[in-house]
Amino acid sequence: MKGGTVQINWHDTKPVLTLDFHPISGALATGGADFDIKIWQVDSGEEQKKTPTASYQTSLSYHSSAVNVLRFSPSGKEYSCIAALGELLASGADGGELILWKSHITDAGQVWKVFKTLSFHRKDVLDLQWSRNGTYIISGSVDNSCIIWDAEKGSVLQILDAHLHYVQGVAWDPLSKYIASLSSDRTCRIYVNKPQKAKGVEKMNYACQNVIVKAEQQSADDNKCLKNHLFHDETLPSFFRRLAWSPDGSFLVVPAGLFKFSPESESINTAYIFSRKDFSRQDIPALQLPGASKPVVAVHFCPLAFNLRGSTSAGLFKLPYRLIFAVATLNSLSPDGKYLALSSQDGFCTLVEFQSDELGSRIPFPDGKTNISHLETPSQQKPEEVLVKTTVKDSPVVENNQTDNKQAVPVATNTPVTPVTPVSSKPAKRRITPVAIDP
Repeated sequence: MKGGTVQINWHDTKPVLTLDFHPISGALATGGADFDIKIWQVDSGEEQKKTPTASYQTSLSYHSSAVNVLRFSPSGKEYSCIAALGELLASGADGGELILWKSHITDAGQVWKVFKTLSFHRKDVLDLQWSRNGTYIISGSVDNSCIIWDAEKGSVLQILDAHLHYVQGVAWDPLSKYIASLSSDRTCRIYVNKPQKAKGVEKMNYACQNVIVKAEQQSADDNKCLKNHLFHDETLPSFFRRLAWSPDGSFLVVPAGLFKFSPESESINTAYIFSRKDFSRQDIPALQLPGASKPVVAVHFCPLAFNLRGSTSAGLFKLPYRLIFAVATLNSLSPDGKYLALSSQDGFCTLVEFQSDELGSRIPFPDGKTNISHLETPSQQKPEEVLVKTTVKDSPVVENNQTDNKQAVPVATNTPVTPVTPVSSKPAKRRITPVAIDP
């Protein structure tokens, strides 16, 4: 494994807030506080035994404010829509801007053009994710809401506005049953799809099934059960809390966690792992990852599965393969599992290249589908009894110092947006200046 900070002018030395790898070509897209999206070709340094680098390809200029998040549409031969061929790119920015870009092949090469603008969020878009088949998008915003969009029509399908503060992370279950959102109101909400029929047509309808807020702990003194918050409050010095599902849908990993070994102990920073099986029975995490010295703000999975190594008889979850994920700041893993990219507020990006089979031998998921029957979740154990007995390096933290002094310029919508019921009239919280938390 080799890696390091690539000393090139990514976004005019301004913060790089988001990045993502194209699922087919492996091209790297970055978005920054300079209002631009840039496409890069990652060049291997393996033969020269050097750090991998990136070469500039093109810029996508249309946003009128900082680009907070971008995601390529997924790829998959089993899906027929253009979004499932990696031909679309969704980007969210300050001021509620949400844009879809479409890839066009010309004599000069690949060109990305604005396909649609999705207009409904009233405040900054902080996170978004595609459904597995590339048909839908979910976005989270400073206006305290999540919106589910029809990507092809550019219309709003559903508004989820139960959060009381910024929605800083959203994740779409690869099996299309659940949606998860994480907010600075210290809650993680799990929504389940309960389709409704109207005029003989079945329509998507997500309803909140679980609100994960606190966990019970027993006091050593009086044997009383006390409840402690699982997540940081709004003073966390980041506008992002990007949670992630495993690519097989077995687990949900949630950042911005706080954990106490006992009611009397100091809180430590952590990320929690929730088993899919537990959403219908309980809200406590199956595992908490070893604490970092500063808050964890993002999680990202490698899209591949790997062969098991050694004996797994003592494992808490008896998966037939290994899954690998990164816990850090804004990051991304390439579709072939060869590169890990991390963006930073200092205006630079770090690229890490893994050698062949360094992470293990790659294997396909069984039949291309997820089988969760192999999971054995220690559901009766308390969180403190199932700690991971390893140590990890401290995860870096995004210290986002953006303020509200930017004026959002209205964007034109290429196609009409289907009218929907207006967002709840309750007042949105004002955007605050992050305050550092003492370690």
